[in-house]
Amino acid sequence: MRAHPTAMAWIDPEISTAPVWDAAQVRRLARHLGYALTWPVQTRTVPLIDQIRTADVDAVVLPAPDHLDALTLNLVMHLAGVEIACPRLSFARWTPIGGRA
Repeated sequence: MRAHPTAMAWIDPEISTAPVWDAAQVRRLARHLGYALTWPVQTRTVPLIDQIRTADVDAVVLPAPDHLDALTLNLVMHLAGVEIACPRLSFARWTPIGGRA
């Protein structure tokens, strides 16, 4: 068991118009929520969902909702919660049918 909850930051470089500001927002929200923040590898060959699965994080922190499309959001929510900085939104991890998360 980890000592602190962990989160992965995700900023889509194709969406972000101010990556430094987005990174600051993500770091601030993760700190506010008490997450130890990790950053994904910068290669585009490994899909985000595989990076989340490998990192085994509790949440994914985004600067804005448009950094994930609806299908990817659904896949992420099977593995981790989603926290969005602006507007401030939280999406809990899906629970398995008949089980507990």
